[in-house]
Amino acid sequence: MMKIAIFGVGLIGGSLALCYKGKPEYTVVGHSPNPKSVEKLLKRNVVDVATTSMREAVEGADYIFLCVPVGMLDAYLRQLAELPLKQGCIITDVGSTKGSITESAASINIEGVHFIGGHPMAGSERHGVEAASSHLFENAFYVLTPASGTPQVEVDRLASLLKSTKAQIVQVGAREHDDIVGAISHLPHIIAVALVNQVRGYNATNPLYQNLAAGGFRDITRIASSEPMIWRDILVNNREVLLRLIKDWNLEISRFIELLESGDGEGIAEQFRIAGEFRSQLPERRKGMITSLYDIYVDIPDHPGIIGQITTLLGNGKINLSNIQIIESREDVPGVLRLSFRNQEDADRASELLKQEYAIHV
Repeated sequence: MMKIAIFGVGLIGGSLALCYKGKPEYTVVGHSPNPKSVEKLLKRNVVDVATTSMREAVEGADYIFLCVPVGMLDAYLRQLAELPLKQGCIITDVGSTKGSITESAASINIEGVHFIGGHPMAGSERHGVEAASSHLFENAFYVLTPASGTPQVEVDRLASLLKSTKAQIVQVGAREHDDIVGAISHLPHIIAVALVNQVRGYNATNPLYQNLAAGGFRDITRIASSEPMIWRDILVNNREVLLRLIKDWNLEISRFIELLESGDGEGIAEQFRIAGEFRSQLPERRKGMITSLYDIYVDIPDHPGIIGQITTLLGNGKINLSNIQIIESREDVPGVLRLSFRNQEDADRASELLKQEYAIHV
């Protein structure tokens, strides 16, 4: 029986635990320094064993997953280095930056133990172990970033273990990972925060900005509401990459400044054309760094009881509706009612059901 120790049993750690919990070949141990969190893990049946003791958690462990915030990874590694770890044990993490922790692991160099960086590129709009699911990683990329001296057999061993997550395993270098993830996730978060704060500044003298920012603006900037402390650590750890990316972004913005100053309508249209062409080639239904939205917009008649009828219809069809919103500003939004779902399958089923029942535009 293999022992898997998980530090930080929240959304990611809890979802990993559920991928192995209940399988006879594994024992899953969850660690938290908070006794109340330990009680919660056991009560929710997420792990086989839960403890506040690091020593107890890692004793005899074949695999150790560090699912704590990026800013805490180095400290955890150093604490693990002081404990009697099983020879051949693999330590991995789930952080979205890999360069700093890979360097840290190399400097600590725990004898007989292998560190392999990991990053499951999946998430949820919800947080905490309450949102954990054994299906979280299905069809998502799970990136492994072993150091150059790591034996491939050990990487393959971890990859074999991760098959239970049903993710697609990808192996790249730590720096390459940080370059790519910086561009497709970290930079968009910075842009969203900067844009919201820019509008927030305008709103200080004219509250109409906030009132009219419903619908499209709220949707395209939703990642600005991400957890501040988590993103503080991520951006600081990937700051060298992000400084370069922000400079490149400024060049792109400068191009638009030139086009607008010269009134070059054709040039503006060309920028939209090439962007649209590239975006149309992006995978639509694969899980990625930024959580996908499974929304449908519905044009409904404005009469009493219609929203209740729709929710009842979906409930009778055993379709899980996660959120519902009446759209007040229709700009860039194709419907008056937004229905949100946890996955694409539920969204597709709801769309077909609504079309059949009401013959309305979805």
